[in-house]
Amino acid sequence: MLNIKLDSRKVIPGDTFVAIVGRESDGHNFIDSAIKNGATKVIVSKDKDYGVEKVVVDDTLQYLKEYLKEKYADKINSINLIGVTGTNGKTTSSFMAYELLKKLGKNVAYIGTMGYYFQDEIKELDNTTPNIIDLYDLILSSIDKGCDTIIMEVSSHALDQDRIYGFKFNIAAFTNLTQDHLDYHKTMENYLNSKLKILDHLKDDGVIIVNNDDDYAKYFKKKNYKTISFDNGDYLITNYKDKDISMEIEFTYLERNYQVNLNLKSKFNVYNFMITLAIINNLGYKIEDILNVTSVIKAPKGRCEQIKVKDGIAVVDYAHTPDAVLKIITAFSENKKGKIITLIGCGGDRDPKKRPIMGKIATEKSDYVIFTNDNPRTEDEKNIMKDILDGVKLNNYEVIYDRKEAINKGISLINKNDILLVLGKGHENYQLIGKVKHHFDDMEIIKNAL
Repeated sequence: MLNIKLDSRKVIPGDTFVAIVGRESDGHNFIDSAIKNGATKVIVSKDKDYGVEKVVVDDTLQYLKEYLKEKYADKINSINLIGVTGTNGKTTSSFMAYELLKKLGKNVAYIGTMGYYFQDEIKELDNTTPNIIDLYDLILSSIDKGCDTIIMEVSSHALDQDRIYGFKFNIAAFTNLTQDHLDYHKTMENYLNSKLKILDHLKDDGVIIVNNDDDYAKYFKKKNYKTISFDNGDYLITNYKDKDISMEIEFTYLERNYQVNLNLKSKFNVYNFMITLAIINNLGYKIEDILNVTSVIKAPKGRCEQIKVKDGIAVVDYAHTPDAVLKIITAFSENKKGKIITLIGCGGDRDPKKRPIMGKIATEKSDYVIFTNDNPRTEDEKNIMKDILDGVKLNNYEVIYDRKEAINKGISLINKNDILLVLGKGHENYQLIGKVKHHFDDMEIIKNAL
């Protein structure tokens, strides 16, 4: 474990504490707590007597970044480092790559929305991409345990805040870019520019895998890039067929034809799989070897996760952006034999501009919609709902604020061949109400109802 910390609660005797001035808090206010926990040295930008050794610098965050880079970046960059960015698909693509690489014999670790996975160890993480100290610490401890490959989701926040400072990726991947996080980035241009920073973290001989069918693909193309596409790509998707709970994908690469059966459904998962396949192929594995182990891969928790309910099915998915919601409803509508019932909400204290768009998409693309809470946080649930309903023009919906009650109502509405889409929270096992995290798991609620 690193002996330098930026969270006073994690300080142990002998540590150095770095007082970061952040957006919401000032680390200088927690110096006394850090010293009480055993800090023997502090890095500060405010000069005063703290009673322990101090180093005064103009910018404590920059000091920390340079310290970590100088001391540890070479060790981290000596292994295979893979970064996946984009609005949607990061988790499915990254976690699939992790599962496949394990089957192919790699000592691989995964860091992302699902948490931290290595060997038999699983940890929950506070963010998709942890803060810079936690990230360095996770990767260094993984290497010390024999890890030779890290695959990680790289969020726009992480790129904008330099949480991967000093890292150089062997392979990076771009999935897509659609509206999200504008509460933070303010404009799509800022959001794009944050994502583009991943290109600065490619090794000189590193490869960027690009979804060529996305409108923003052209910005990610540089010296060493490979593309996936239905129309014009290195990995050219020629066909896919949905089955009951799986699909068949046909594609070509270097003028050879391939076919694979995947335990996932829908067009967006075709893209996710092809990103995964291209990543692993560019690590040096033959496509045939990758396809041989693909049949054992299933959806990550909360990513298009399906369960039989009466004579229909329920699907739990993390879709929480307009694009993701449109894609999953469209995907399950393509071959529907019954009704599409969608249960959805929007998070509080987050981008309000997407709420009416999601309300409009849900009601126009579904047969029936139940609007409910999705982590209201400190925002009034009625204000969130008003924003959502501002985009709704149809009358095929109801509002049930209590999410458990809403899920139970959705299940009661399922008749033969109907599909209930429970969207927004996916793998999450909590509901944030105010500043309190309550245990809540969509799939668990569905199973208990059955």
